[in-house]
Formats: sequence, structure tokens, C-alpha cells
Amino acid sequence: MCFSMEASLVGGVIISAIGVVTVKKVHKSSQILFASIPLFFGLQQFAEGFLWYSLPNPDLQTIQNISAYTFVIMAQVIWPLLIPLSVLVMEKSAKKKKILYIMFAFGVVLALYYSFCLISFAISPQIMGYHIKYFNSFPMSLAKPAFLFYLIATIPPFFVSSIKRMKLMGYLMTGSCVVTVIFFTQYLTSVWCFFAALLSGVIYWILNDSRRAFNLEKLRLLTQPIKDLLK
Repeated sequence: MCFSMEASLVGGVIISAIGVVTVKKVHKSSQILFASIPLFFGLQQFAEGFLWYSLPNPDLQTIQNISAYTFVIMAQVIWPLLIPLSVLVMEKSAKKKKILYIMFAFGVVLALYYSFCLISFAISPQIMGYHIKYFNSFPMSLAKPAFLFYLIATIPPFFVSSIKRMKLMGYLMTGSCVVTVIFFTQYLTSVWCFFAALLSGVIYWILNDSRRAFNLEKLRLLTQPIKDLLK
């Protein structure tokens, strides 16, 4: 939630609560990573909330640094890895898994690149209006390729997945990206993460549907012997 400290902290509480409920919907170990995404979103929003709080106060430089790097590491290192990997481990189709491995590879390369940049170059967050802009001195020549890698790692996996409603997640991610690029280009890192955080509810919906189908299948298997006897 990039619009104010209060919005970030309240958003962090709400999204984290969705995350807790979502994790409770897990009924297969392969779903744990995907279910944990809202919890990571919540942590990210808390980090930016503390950043809003510390930026106007020079005496809180340590909190500012921890909050800024927590937010940026999650946005630029964690997400390109977590999103394709979480979809990959849930996928059952061998053919689709091969495609998802390629997308995950893009995420790995990007995460390594951004890790190098975060170690080698400083970041300087600043409040500008109702947003936080994360200034950095990363190589400009690699900015567009890095953004392309980011898109490949974080959006197509949802369209490749064979899991029910996962494409909806992809459409919403694409829409949020387009809106952010058009209207909030200067604050892409912060604002797109805000829109992505809203998708936590969709993740809950996907896993809730999966659990319902799982329970119905269990019920079918339990009642099948009785049905056979009655034939």
C-alpha cells in the first residue's frame, strides 16, 4: 500500500489475515508456497509502512534502511522466484512443467542480477506526493531487459498453469501491470506491488475451490463402496 503509512499498515494487517486463512486451506504440501504469497505481501506492506514512518525522521536511519531493503528485496528478488516456483510445484502436467521451468529460470537469473545490484549499488527511497519512489544507480542499459525478465517470470506462469482459475490471476496481474505502467510509471516498484497485494483474495479463492473439490472427491471415494453394494 504505497499511498500512506496508515494505508500500508492497515493493508498489511488485512492481507496478513487473508494469508493466515489461505494457509489453512492448504491440503497438499505442493500448495504451501502458493498459499504463503499473501503472507509475503503482508510483510512487504508492513515494511513500506515502517518506511513511511522513518523517512521524515533522520534519527530512524536504521529502521529506514531495514524497511527499504526488505521491501525492495521482496519486490525484485523474492517475487521473480516465488511466483513461478509456487505455480510450478503445483502443476501436474509434465509438458506444462517444462515451460514453467523455463520461466523459473528467467526468475533465477533476474533474482541473481538484482541481488548483485543491491549489494553493489545504493537505493534511496523518497516520499513524492502520495507515493514512495525508490531511486537507485542500477545499470540503465539493463533496466528494460530486467523488466522484461520480470514480466516473463511473474505473469505467464498463471496462463500456463492448468489449475482452475489460475488464468484469472494472470489477467488481473496483467491488468494491474498495465495500469501501473500507464498511470504510475515513476513509482512502478511500489504501486504494482500494491495492486498485486489485492490479488491475495484471488489466491484464497483458488485454494478454497481446490479444497472443496478435494473434499468432494474424498466423499465420493468414501461413499463409492456403499454405492457398489446397492447396485
